Amino acid sequence: MSHRPATPSRTGRPDVIAQAHARSLELGLRASEVPDFHPLRRPALRELVDRNQSLFTHALPVMETLHAQIVDTQSMVLLTDSQGVILHSLGDSDFVAKANRVALCPGVSWAEADRGTNAIGTALVDGQPTVVHADEHFLHANRILTCSCAPIADPFGRTIGALDVSGDTRGFHKHTLALVRMSAQMIENHLFSNQFADAVRVHFHARAEFIGTLFEGLAAFAADGTFLSANRSALFQFGQPLAALQAQPFEALFGVAFTNVLQRIAHAPGENVVLTLPSGVRVVARGEYSAQRYVGAAAESVQTVGGFASHAARHAARTAEPALPAATTTPATLQTLDTGDAQVSAILRRVAKVRGRDIPILILGKTGTGKEWLARAIHHDSPRRAAPFVALNCASLPDTLIEAELFGYEDGAFTGAKKRGSVGKIVQADGGTLFLDEIGDMPLAQQVRLMRVLQERTVVPLGGTRAIPVDLRIVCATHRNLRAMIEEGTFREDLYYRINGLVVTLPPLRERTDLAALVTRMLELQREGENLPRRVSQPVLERFMTYGWPGNLRQLANVLRTASIMAEGAEQIQLDDLPEDFLHDCAEAAAKNSPADKAFAARAIGNDARSVPFDAQARAPSRMEDWQATLIAQTLARLDGNVSAAARELGLARNTVYRYLRRGGSTH
Repeated sequence: MSHRPATPSRTGRPDVIAQAHARSLELGLRASEVPDFHPLRRPALRELVDRNQSLFTHALPVMETLHAQIVDTQSMVLLTDSQGVILHSLGDSDFVAKANRVALCPGVSWAEADRGTNAIGTALVDGQPTVVHADEHFLHANRILTCSCAPIADPFGRTIGALDVSGDTRGFHKHTLALVRMSAQMIENHLFSNQFADAVRVHFHARAEFIGTLFEGLAAFAADGTFLSANRSALFQFGQPLAALQAQPFEALFGVAFTNVLQRIAHAPGENVVLTLPSGVRVVARGEYSAQRYVGAAAESVQTVGGFASHAARHAARTAEPALPAATTTPATLQTLDTGDAQVSAILRRVAKVRGRDIPILILGKTGTGKEWLARAIHHDSPRRAAPFVALNCASLPDTLIEAELFGYEDGAFTGAKKRGSVGKIVQADGGTLFLDEIGDMPLAQQVRLMRVLQERTVVPLGGTRAIPVDLRIVCATHRNLRAMIEEGTFREDLYYRINGLVVTLPPLRERTDLAALVTRMLELQREGENLPRRVSQPVLERFMTYGWPGNLRQLANVLRTASIMAEGAEQIQLDDLPEDFLHDCAEAAAKNSPADKAFAARAIGNDARSVPFDAQARAPSRMEDWQATLIAQTLARLDGNVSAAARELGLARNTVYRYLRRGGSTH
């Protein structure tokens, strides 16, 4: 009996197969053994799948994608647990029968102890991606196969399973292992993001174009900066094993203070920064955290030093999705959305004309302009109001998970996570309204399936064969130019004409004339029985009127929410209740206006403008005088009323500060 060693072109380590064969012999296996045809019974397999719930759920969409890439190649995709027992398989129908002859099917163990040298068992023992081709298998019966396998690790580096592609030896291709490795890494990254959904996550790579790809490093930190974990790419870039990173503070890993990074995330979410690894390598990084968690933190931090929430918490409260009315409050309707702006009123009149008619509606507009609020109002004012309103943000999920969320899984074949399967958003919306936000971010493959659902009014869950009839109204929204995407080939023209029965475009907040009414309405919605203010002061409203609101209604809602918490128990929100970063943004915006505005803004954001006489600001508009007064008041409060210290810090003459005090807090 001779066993040909693996070639470097397939595994990169010629001794891997030889060592695996030696282990097989030590285990007492015989190469002529007949494969075991006694897989786990269905109840036992279901129980095993349940124990591997998270792995199973996150792997299924990736397996679907991988199978689509190798379809019609006489092969199959397999997922195993950490012991090498096959949990699930997807294969070409003409290859499945051949695979069954060697027990390559769910419920069967392919550990080395049971099958000798094979890609699954050997990869799990060795902890490395492995190819086993033809007569490199220990058992003669398995030499009809070529197998490429990669272990799958959980977010803490523990091997929890393996992903494998097995096929006919004649279909061997050297690139198969690369596909398997990338797919396994995709599963690991999904598991990582799910595990640390509430943590501060840093995405980084030496090359900016790799941020957001499979190759980016991911590191997770607790809210206090404690290191939690890192993915494979991050470990490679750090050049250290996970255990060695556990005791290292954020500053040691990235060369800057954790609070500085939090502030950068807060002030410029989504923007890249340059950090330095312990090796001295500079990387491009992008940070993120769960906004919802920090919204909660904002409320809790009212009791912290000085009674103010942290900068990061305020920013999260500003940028998180605004809370929609609770079930116990008045829901959004077309009437309640009409707060006096002529553009919006015209849109609402157009939408009202198709009330009760199942005409698809496409809502366009910049991020945060209230597209979901309008969609909910459309549903509430329709005959479908008693049925579900189901929303899916197509930009919030990885491409491989959108299909699962939208179309669901068939019982048994595709869902070990839920014993009765997952019906998906489309079936959940049966009888009601399906709202697809950011439809422009839906992958082309899912666009094709959605088009079929809209045409046939039926949906087939993943892994299923039975078409489920559905009756729903569809409302879509996007900030993208879909016509341009059609020209680029990234959005299907036939789907576009299916979803744009009526197209409306919501204006940005800066173009609306109903800001005062919007503020009042949002404060009503946000009170929810709490002892929060009912209105804002006139200086606050004036400040709002002069601001550009790049985050639109979403930003306004969350500025109000945070300010309301700061002003709890008061009748109205004052300037010093507003988030500090919002005031900072106002000052930066003012710097682009008049010379007097620029002089004030330079002081407000910490620049050196001491050469500009502060008294010259008296010629600025009244809003600037309010800002000046606020800045002086805040500085005096922080310095316990020390006029000389405040004057020095602000670069003012003491007489200017005294004049402010004599006039009762006004610089007029």
